[in-house]
Amino acid sequence: GCGERMGVPTPKQFCLVLERPLISYALQALESVHWIEDVVVAVTRENTEAMEAIIQRYQHKRVSLVESGVTRHRSIFNGLRALAEDGPDTKLSKPEVVIIHDAVRPFVEEDVLLKVVIAAKEHGAAGAIRPLVSTVISPSADGCLDHSLERARYKASEMPQAFLFDVIYKAYQQCSDYDLDFGTECLQLALQYCQTKAKLVEGSPDLWKVTYKRDLYAAEAVIKERISQQICIVKDVKEDGEHVGLLEEMLKNEFKHADVTSKALGPAAGDLPRVTLERCCSFVCVNVMNSDFHETQKLLKLLEDSHLSIFYPLVVISVHFLAYNSVSFGEKMEDLRQIRELAKEVKKRNILLYGLLICYPQEELKLQQRVGQGAAIIAALIKERNPSLAGQLLVA
Repeated sequence: GCGERMGVPTPKQFCLVLERPLISYALQALESVHWIEDVVVAVTRENTEAMEAIIQRYQHKRVSLVESGVTRHRSIFNGLRALAEDGPDTKLSKPEVVIIHDAVRPFVEEDVLLKVVIAAKEHGAAGAIRPLVSTVISPSADGCLDHSLERARYKASEMPQAFLFDVIYKAYQQCSDYDLDFGTECLQLALQYCQTKAKLVEGSPDLWKVTYKRDLYAAEAVIKERISQQICIVKDVKEDGEHVGLLEEMLKNEFKHADVTSKALGPAAGDLPRVTLERCCSFVCVNVMNSDFHETQKLLKLLEDSHLSIFYPLVVISVHFLAYNSVSFGEKMEDLRQIRELAKEVKKRNILLYGLLICYPQEELKLQQRVGQGAAIIAALIKERNPSLAGQLLVA
């Protein structure tokens, strides 16, 4: 794709969403499926170097590049040829089933991929479909309504589509230049040239295609929502007071559909389980017993070493409590000013560090109010992931 409808100079698959190219999200979705052996990307010659840089930066392991054609069908045909060659000098091997997918549909899930593959093995071809959102009409030559289609009888063809490799490759070998230059529907080629009727599989709402500039903002919102579904509260093993437990409960109320778990770092930075790191992009680090950033710094070091921030912006909120009968507010603020310098350093590695000071009184009701305000601030920071607020110390 060249991004003509998006109205931007950069092809839409290379447009950044949360500072990461859109195509990298699509590749990650495919590579996360262990039974997909190879991913072939058709890319223009002038964008090959940029695509190679994306593969290296985001550690895509099963991706091979072929030169694209001037149209969609010619690009697909080039990809099929690369798989069909199956020679000693290529790392690709001819598959039994091939999936065709768009680089700008980043939210495809494994269950949809599995459904179209199973259907393709049985029927020879399969594709995901969705209900039509709008009624389709046919205009006359003078620009007036000629007739409309009964919407309930028709479906929108989406991606992914899957085929027995021999079926779709034969169809492309036999199709005309007109098909290659002006056609859009791969399922139709399998039907027209191989008499293979595709099985239609109901797709999920997340199969939509990023087409216009506004779709980039929608894609960003979807990604932010997805990476906000796991929140890990990290605390020192000694820090388990009433206010910490109250904060945990308040966060569970703020994130009703998220998994909010608590972990203790302990004396060793490696105490945080790897599975937690791999699933989580949002961390609330509670520093109660001390006024410095010891626990936060330990967590940041762990996140930096994991290199997980190359995929998504990681949020770390360093929470500090101040009792009214302890040190003065001014002294506490002075102690916490170092958050700005710390945030500058980790922001270079796509980690967004925020500070939160919760000032609490002795009265239980007011304590709940202050912690509730703090939980609301934490929720907003995690959901928005605003880089311009990194390094700020907010007060509840």
